[in-house]
Amino acid sequence: VQLQASGGGLVRPGGSLKLSCKASGLTFSSYVMGWFRQAPGKEREFVAAISWNGNLRYSADSVKGRFTISRDNAKNTIYLQMNSLKPEDTAVYYCAADPQGVPSLPNYNFWGQGTQVTVSS
Repeated sequence: VQLQASGGGLVRPGGSLKLSCKASGLTFSSYVMGWFRQAPGKEREFVAAISWNGNLRYSADSVKGRFTISRDNAKNTIYLQMNSLKPEDTAVYYCAADPQGVPSLPNYNFWGQGTQVTVSS
């Protein structure tokens, strides 16, 4: 199983970025998928998750109204649209597949390599 995250970069506060995560080696449309992030010196934290068919979406309170998770099962890809970015959103963002239990906990079977998002003026 491979999860390839991309789309990170440097953006000014208030700006937007769209992350992508392409999956291979698994029956993508069967799995709950999630995004997490980890800032230096901090624990990995939940950002958002999406059900196998995209009908259910969950997000952390810190990103509600600003970030949107979506998926395209035909492309084996999930996305994270991030708007109104803040300096505190700076972190390495990871995609993950197949949670063992609650999707908001970092107990997923498969993880991508991460993509750096830096929000700074």
